[in-house]
Amino acid sequence: MNWYEKLNQYFPVEEMKSKEHMELLLKEKGDIYHKEEGPHHVIMYVETEDFIFIDYLFVSKETRGEGLGKQLLDNLKERRKPIILEVEPLDYDDSDSKKRFRFYERAGFRHANSIGYSRKSLATNKINTLEILYWSPDDDSEESIFENLKQTYKNIHTYKDKELYGKSYEKAEDVFSYDEQKEKRADRGIR
Repeated sequence: MNWYEKLNQYFPVEEMKSKEHMELLLKEKGDIYHKEEGPHHVIMYVETEDFIFIDYLFVSKETRGEGLGKQLLDNLKERRKPIILEVEPLDYDDSDSKKRFRFYERAGFRHANSIGYSRKSLATNKINTLEILYWSPDDDSEESIFENLKQTYKNIHTYKDKELYGKSYEKAEDVFSYDEQKEKRADRGIR
């Protein structure tokens, strides 16, 4: 099974870019968009001078719990930049969802409570809401994470979207929201 088939089997259709989109990013944005793969993993990520955005992280079921995912994250953390990723909202009835959140929590990732993310899927035409998690070596603010996320959305998620999908994704301003008060409350330990 090739890298795209692995990702496509694991991630919901609403979250998947087309293979053509990812290959175009690797070719035309190869200075910042990267793919690493092995027999049991695929990781696609954006690395800029200021941050890393994990687009997709897949670890095969056979090797989960053996430390491969942690090692992949640790390798990125060694670069000493904030790391951002999107995940499906926590569903207490879904054991995979709970395991995913626990995995990232154990790896030191925090939930960006002040950032909202909802966009319409071009594949299903349904609203897809995601949660933002991040790790920061220097305790970056959620506001800076928010700005980096919008940059990724504009430069990666919507890259040549009309050409590739026949229609455009919504503008970043319509997809993301930032609530400064939520961040201030979280800083004071109030939820």
